[in-house]
Amino acid sequence: MLKSTGKESSTQKRFPWYGWLGLVVMLVAEVLLFARVEPVPTWFTPVVWSGYILFADGLVLRLKGQSLIHDRWKEFLMMCWLSLLIWLGFELYNLRLMNWYYVGLPAQAWQRDLGYGWAFATIFPAIFESAEWLEELIPFQRVRITPRPWREWLLVLSVIAGFAFVAIPPMLPYRISRYLFGFVWLGFIFLVDPINRRMGAPSLLRDWEEGHPARVLSLLASGVVCGLLWEFWNYWAHTKWIYAMPLLSEIKLFEMPVLGFLGFPPFALECYVLYQFAKTALRGDRLWV
Repeated sequence: MLKSTGKESSTQKRFPWYGWLGLVVMLVAEVLLFARVEPVPTWFTPVVWSGYILFADGLVLRLKGQSLIHDRWKEFLMMCWLSLLIWLGFELYNLRLMNWYYVGLPAQAWQRDLGYGWAFATIFPAIFESAEWLEELIPFQRVRITPRPWREWLLVLSVIAGFAFVAIPPMLPYRISRYLFGFVWLGFIFLVDPINRRMGAPSLLRDWEEGHPARVLSLLASGVVCGLLWEFWNYWAHTKWIYAMPLLSEIKLFEMPVLGFLGFPPFALECYVLYQFAKTALRGDRLWV
């Protein structure tokens, strides 16, 4: 889904050893979490998501005959770094908008930083691996829409609106800006994807323009799956995040106010467009094969 390498094969492969390892990591982490055996409760989020990524990549390899870790491990490593760096941008937004905060953090600064970095590095791989196995199990590829080119003025308007969405909220007084974090989740999609299209990078707009919405649908589904898993696993962890959302915050599923789950599908799209922009801007194509 992320990149065509010319190595795809319709022949399924055996489920790899590291996929089984990932499954074991998830199961053992769950057992040790509920048994309160340290350090697992403190490090549960990055541990369990690392296990999930290994398992999901093994599932993709089994279904598609090729996968990110198995065939494009350099891209996987760079994806982790970009996931960390881009998520730090959202953490900067949160310093102003204060939509979530962390509890149960390790006392030592180096442990906190390591935990942050490890957890943030799993975000992009988790979303994109999930989108790949979902695309194999659900017939998104059969969905077609009428091809229709985007008018240039619409693309310009999208960039302007996206810039406004990501730039204005942190400049407003907190009593107003705390209600506007949702615009950030949407803003980078409108801002960055038209730029990706113009640069020749993979673009969701181009997919729709060509009548192939499968990538958008699989990413939206991935946002739902990963959102549920993030919140489910976060609820039981010792070190975790808690939301400070101003609307209907008392109606929750796990730690997330129910309305907040609406943000996960567009967040998956946002991660994709930012990832493709970073790849192209850094001229990293030679590093991704």
